[in-house]
Amino acid sequence: MDKVLNDIHRPFTAIMGGSKVSSKIEIIENLLNKVDNLIIAGGMTYTFTKAMGGKIGISICEDDKLDLALDLMKEAKEKGVNLVLATDAKIADAFSNDANTKFCKVNEIPDGWEGLDIGPESEKLFADVIKNSKTILWNGPTGVFEFENFTHGSRAVGEAIVEATKNGAFSLVGGGDSVACVNKFGLASGVSYVSTGGGALLEAIEGKILPGIAAINE
Repeated sequence: MDKVLNDIHRPFTAIMGGSKVSSKIEIIENLLNKVDNLIIAGGMTYTFTKAMGGKIGISICEDDKLDLALDLMKEAKEKGVNLVLATDAKIADAFSNDANTKFCKVNEIPDGWEGLDIGPESEKLFADVIKNSKTILWNGPTGVFEFENFTHGSRAVGEAIVEATKNGAFSLVGGGDSVACVNKFGLASGVSYVSTGGGALLEAIEGKILPGIAAINE
């Protein structure tokens, strides 16, 4: 933990997934002071995409957070952080593993369809950033990895992290869903550190003093 927070080798890339911007605001704002690259993935993608005027069909979106998404993008630019968003999506006509699926531009999702994972363009985009990083933090999948048909993006991210780690990067996977991903894909042994306590990990990144760490440091 201390290694990640105090001894960061650059470039430092964070991959933040999950469905809601609202639950990750403080973390994202804090990361913007620390990272070189911030990859936004998962359901949050569609709030950012809609904020930029994109068509997202019935994808998950926090309509009350569109201004916030634009503010975060502006802040990233001001701080020189490379904010990376998906360019394409694997979309479905229902929230189901058995739904009809296709790929499309992330900002051109038809009515009645929803994005449930990233597409191949985004996989390559994310992987290129990850493989060129020396410190990597992953919290949150790229899609609905619980459905087998929507695991590919998260697996691609996990594999890119493992490859970067082999090449000397320090990688930290934190949070229940991300840990479930690396375990599901058999990649846990290929990353530097797996933390099941995603909440605690993120609080540390937010700059909060954790009781356990405080006790060790006394």
